[in-house]
Amino acid sequence: MEAMKDASHLYEVERRVHHAERPGFRINELQISPTQQVPWHYHSNIQDTFYVLEGRIRLFLRDPKEEIRLGPGDTYSVRPRRPHLVTNGGDTSATFLVLQGIGEYDFVPLV
Repeated sequence: MEAMKDASHLYEVERRVHHAERPGFRINELQISPTQQVPWHYHSNIQDTFYVLEGRIRLFLRDPKEEIRLGPGDTYSVRPRRPHLVTNGGDTSATFLVLQGIGEYDFVPLV
């Protein structure tokens, strides 16, 4: 699939807030329900750093295959080009920050 500059239309979330966007860096806050997810994708040049504010999330990664569980206050960084999927890891909504950079943002969906 082709890289996109905005993938927000590809998946539904309860809430999405853009806190900061500068050349080469951005911070978004996402809230997902227990049934929502950010689909499999990767970023060509930037790292995703997840920071959980409320609830729990699960990150599924490839190359190598790995599962990460995060709760409030936990962080995890996914290197550029590493495929990942984000799901809610609990029974209530989960709210987390995604810090993305440093470099040009893109979203490459995987099928």
